[in-house]
Amino acid sequence: MAAAAAGASSSLTSPATEEELTLTVKWAGKEYTVRVCADDSVAELKRRICQLTNVLPKRQKLLYPKIGSKLSDDSLILSTLPLKSSLKMTMIGTVEDDIIVDQVDSPEIVDDFEIGQDEVVDIKDKEVNKQKLKRRIDQYKIELRNPCRKGKKLLVLDIDYTLFDHRSTAENSLQLMRPYLHEFLTAAYAEYDIIIWSATSMKWVELKMGQLGVLSNPNYKITALLDHLAMITVQSDSRGIFDCKPLGLIWAHFPEFYNAKNTIMFDDLRRNFVMNPQNGLTIKPFRKAHENRDTDRELVKLTQYLLAIADLDDISVLDHKKWESYDEVANIKRRPFKDPIWDARHFFMFLNYYYSYYQYGISLK
Repeated sequence: MAAAAAGASSSLTSPATEEELTLTVKWAGKEYTVRVCADDSVAELKRRICQLTNVLPKRQKLLYPKIGSKLSDDSLILSTLPLKSSLKMTMIGTVEDDIIVDQVDSPEIVDDFEIGQDEVVDIKDKEVNKQKLKRRIDQYKIELRNPCRKGKKLLVLDIDYTLFDHRSTAENSLQLMRPYLHEFLTAAYAEYDIIIWSATSMKWVELKMGQLGVLSNPNYKITALLDHLAMITVQSDSRGIFDCKPLGLIWAHFPEFYNAKNTIMFDDLRRNFVMNPQNGLTIKPFRKAHENRDTDRELVKLTQYLLAIADLDDISVLDHKKWESYDEVANIKRRPFKDPIWDARHFFMFLNYYYSYYQYGISLK
């Protein structure tokens, strides 16, 4: 009898049993089947529930027998909780009808920490994080709005504080749009496919990009939109648990078009690059639009940078932290002219730099 009990106990902790948990979640009079892995966090469980119910994770309150308030800790690993398939979990939460109000009322995320280089390497190389990425690749479907283009590099853009001031209020969304947004996207589209990736819901992404005219502009096309469900949760020894945007998800779905060598991502939160530190550029946040829209020139300068590096075979070798001091003239001198269009464009740019230097003693950077 004791042996049988021991065998049963052993089976409960076997790798095969721990690999996947099937839970039943009750919400709004309906029951939903949610499948998670034992090494997932509560944050990942909430993300899966959101996929089924459209209730954002931050709006969810999870109730489960004999667990108390433990499910309010997003960093908790599910294998540490006595979860059983025979017991049902209850979720309390509301689908947001007015996402614009939700964005203004939500707590502001401030990127107030810097993860050390050694820890960044450790996070991206951890087997548990690689497995999370693999599962996300299997679970998340990227719907193309426009075809990927052969030979183009990839530009991945955040929305909040990168393209749009989501905290300020205005009568019209265009008043909160970052200056030169459409000019920036038009110029970038000549050399890059463009994917928008926001840490919010897809409903918010589509609504906001539609209101700003990004999805209907005739001068450029958006390849795809990604939302918070495409992100994964990782843990830092010094900074705790947080979500990030693994570019490997995109590369795995479109390996014939995009890879680490031809991808760059702009985000105001550097933690979002932790799985791909060499591909991230931390953009200056666009806040207080009413005060700063007449002076903000970040997208103008970044347009110059994107076009300057567009002909490089591998942009991941660049130090994007130093993008403002990138030596474009030196880079032009190192590169051979590839075709007449490239020749003319860069030849006149080359002359422009040197004319400005000799005429005024300044650089146009």
